[in-house]
Amino acid sequence: MDGIRHCISEIAPDNIASMIKGAFEARGDKIPLWYGEGDVGTPSYVGKAAKDAIRAGETFYTHQNGTPELREVLADYHSKLTGKQVNTNRITVTSGGMPAIMLTVQMLVSEGDNVVVIDPVWPNLGNAVRVVGGEVRSVKMDLGEQGWVVDPDRVASACDARTKLIFYASPGNPTGAILPHSTQARLLALARCHGLWIVADEVYGRMAFGELAAPSILELAEPEDRVIVVNSFSKSWAMTGWRLGWVVHPPSLVGTFAMMTQYTSSGTATFLQHAGAVAILEGEPFVAWMRDYCAGGMDITCSALETMPRVRIRTRPNAAMYVFFEVEGMPDSRSAFIEIFERTGVGLAPGCFFGPGSESFLRICVCRNPKALQIAVDRLRPIFV
Repeated sequence: MDGIRHCISEIAPDNIASMIKGAFEARGDKIPLWYGEGDVGTPSYVGKAAKDAIRAGETFYTHQNGTPELREVLADYHSKLTGKQVNTNRITVTSGGMPAIMLTVQMLVSEGDNVVVIDPVWPNLGNAVRVVGGEVRSVKMDLGEQGWVVDPDRVASACDARTKLIFYASPGNPTGAILPHSTQARLLALARCHGLWIVADEVYGRMAFGELAAPSILELAEPEDRVIVVNSFSKSWAMTGWRLGWVVHPPSLVGTFAMMTQYTSSGTATFLQHAGAVAILEGEPFVAWMRDYCAGGMDITCSALETMPRVRIRTRPNAAMYVFFEVEGMPDSRSAFIEIFERTGVGLAPGCFFGPGSESFLRICVCRNPKALQIAVDRLRPIFV
């Protein structure tokens, strides 16, 4: 259709969801491990908080940056987690992690700007940049015996006069890679030197196995550094369908984020924010349980894959809910995705969506009950040995 902006019409509607159609969705014995979503329902006390808020009439327009109650809860949450004071004027509540990224990209990236993306990474970020007419520059992490590692010098080499921001996720989707403070400090120094922004996806920050949390750039940055941290209730609190997230940003941007929210969603539903506050205040035992649940799924999955001669992992992920691996003789992840599903009913995600150079990889979500994961790896074994 004529009239659509060129930068949008060029984006192919090609993603994991678009590949799972027809027979894929209809197959009765499928084990769907393709999405970044587990099989754990939202805790009942969170649902009760939303219901109680609706019954109390909390269904009207709300504050553009979020309710004062939830912003205060989130500011206190980050202050305790990072050991550095985070005030409420650094918090904006969003209708999910993806809207948080979209608002940030719309705010910072102009047509012709480029964004340096450290990948393999969640694919939606790249298309958010393309929607506003920006260019994505990929810097691929190195995969070695220590897992996936970022080379800050290569990130610096990818930057030029048109670079507006550096984006990374830690822990990563699909790799589970954690950027240590030493790497984050070098990226922060690069941003400070050249006036760049850093946008850090810390959605899986509470899923670092055996740790309270993964290292956060909030522990290094000053309040007015050009740093924006994106987060979401989706994973650690099992609230994927609630569409509730937040951003930690410099205090000077609080009014800008309010304005951006006004012209997009006009604010996140108040009753959802009540539920989010309860999730944070009462949810620490659940967060710990969810982390252990994913760690158990990781152990089941990796223990099986490591015995299959054609599978290449290098090292087990120490965080998040995915294994990102290659299979000898299956260099095309799209074809592999189809073949594996047709032969086994196990749904994996093709690596081609996670950045250049990942076309031979497959991603499996391990946030599943042990029985389902064991059945899945048993079905995969005849193909991968």
